Amino acid sequence: MIRVSVVIPAFNEEKLLPAALAAIRAAASAFERRGWTWECVVCDNNSTDGTAACARAAGAVVVFEPVNQIGRARDAGARVATGDWLVFIDADSTPSPVLFAAIADQISAGRALGGGSTVELEPGTPRYARFVCGIWNLCSRLAGWAAGSCVWVEAAAFREAGGFGTEYYAGEEVFLSRRLKAIARRRGRRFVILAEYPLRTSSRKLKLYTVTEAARFFFRMLFTAGRAAKRPENCDIWYDGRR
Repeated sequence: MIRVSVVIPAFNEEKLLPAALAAIRAAASAFERRGWTWECVVCDNNSTDGTAACARAAGAVVVFEPVNQIGRARDAGARVATGDWLVFIDADSTPSPVLFAAIADQISAGRALGGGSTVELEPGTPRYARFVCGIWNLCSRLAGWAAGSCVWVEAAAFREAGGFGTEYYAGEEVFLSRRLKAIARRRGRRFVILAEYPLRTSSRKLKLYTVTEAARFFFRMLFTAGRAAKRPENCDIWYDGRR
């Protein structure tokens, strides 16, 4: 019998985490219908609000990580996870039952070592942001890069790859995807980006930050080929606590 661990990194997410946890519980019915077991692990990444209490109230396993870093938080959650497979979902995202069913289909087929999903922004998001999201989805599918908001992977392969790691403060999912693809090739398996049922995620950063602030971050990453993501001060839109 397969066991799946859904791992959520959460930094001051008491506003959006309850909806994410409710969506995950509903979506996990796709695992239960197959007779699989599952758990939800939330990593409280040094929150100063009621994030941990929200998670416990929903029945999640809660682990604390004192250093604010998304990859570090995901890895902390993965260390206490007991599943054969790990599904990483962000605290501002709401997976659907059909997305989890598609992941379960890939796991059951046995050909994929892991993968990700395309994403869609919540209703009411400006058109330009949906356009940018579409560009990301195209790059994700062509390059085989999983969005950090949805990564599913065999637990043993995740550990062999070294997890998300602590080198990067943003974009760590791209570098993990590269390592997992190399492992998949050696094993004669695949790394799959699912596209039929995108993960819905929040566009709140468009409300919290100006277009100039967001553009400054993304162009900094682009023109340094991601090297700027090794310094937390270059990734302030993820860590300054605005919610």
